[in-house]
Amino acid sequence: MLDTTLRDGAQAAGVCFSRKQRVTLARALTAAGVAIIEAGIPASGRAAAGDISAVADAVSPARVLAWCRALERDLDAAAGTAAGHVHLSLPVSEIHLAAWGHDRAWALRTLAPLVAAARQRFATVGVGAQDASRADPAFLREFAVAARAAGADRLRLADTAGVWTPAAAAATVADLAPCAPPLEIHAHNDLGLATAVTLAAAAAGAPWADVTINGLGERAGNAPLEEVAVAWRIAHAGEILTAGATGDGTGGDTAGGTGGSDFDYAALTALSALAARFSRRHVPPSKPIVGDAVFTHASGVHCAGQLRDRRAYEPFPPELVGRAAPAFEIGAATGAAAIATALSRPGVPFPPARARALLAPVRALARRLRRPLTPRELRKVAATESASL
Repeated sequence: MLDTTLRDGAQAAGVCFSRKQRVTLARALTAAGVAIIEAGIPASGRAAAGDISAVADAVSPARVLAWCRALERDLDAAAGTAAGHVHLSLPVSEIHLAAWGHDRAWALRTLAPLVAAARQRFATVGVGAQDASRADPAFLREFAVAARAAGADRLRLADTAGVWTPAAAAATVADLAPCAPPLEIHAHNDLGLATAVTLAAAAAGAPWADVTINGLGERAGNAPLEEVAVAWRIAHAGEILTAGATGDGTGGDTAGGTGGSDFDYAALTALSALAARFSRRHVPPSKPIVGDAVFTHASGVHCAGQLRDRRAYEPFPPELVGRAAPAFEIGAATGAAAIATALSRPGVPFPPARARALLAPVRALARRLRRPLTPRELRKVAATESASL
């Protein structure tokens, strides 16, 4: 994977990472196994270029990429940093070409000499097809052929406005893969489809996936690192994980990295918390993979099923992403099995008959409070009911 939290994520409204925070995030991403970190835009100024170099010094230039417009001065600014890789972004849709005062001939004319100059300075050169999802398919194919002829190492298909469907992205990848450099999918989440688009493109043959921690990014954000990594392993590769599984897995992978055996899945929860703190953006409790509530079970049927087999209502165990299994929530929808589990002590199971007798008062109190009961409140209900016997 290519993580762009420090570039696209940092463009989210209200987000401003300090240099120290950037280095901390980069080290955590590298430790987790992310292949390349897009660290920023050197042409933004001396401070931005210094941030990129600080990140490269901390994790190795071989892990760091600088983002550039299709301008020689941007390339010069990137060459002044310690980044080992560079990305050159060119508009390819009629909307974006017109917005920047260019045409198709300019894009093709600019591409080859700029890539040639970049290859003299960087280990790899990526080319970005900006707004590829709204580009004319025939011109996008012509641009892809030109990028390969120029010697680009990757071609980023940017769903700049977040309008691609998974099927459309997959069809484009399948069409371009035979004539393009290795493809890289860069999905935005305006329609809530960034993860699905990324997975579909990867399955169709795009070996590189662009992601950000927590999906941080401009507007509705980008494809979330944690969702893409785990969904590729579980949903695409079809791996069924049992309780106790850890993050050293052997899930399926594409050549460029959407997870796989070298990725530390157990680092995802800590990565999410780190990015949330630095960006000052709260992670919703129901956020897939890393939300606080996604492994919490409340209904009687679900809790009973989980006690029989944790796979019953979980696609993967919380341990995979560095979480501990939470206690059952005892509330208005709770069942006797959950109550018995909550009131049991090591080596002393709570009697099922007594748990069933507690159902009515426990549910009544939870409805009155309009929230789950705390362990202390549950024990008090149990003690009151016992005293009345």
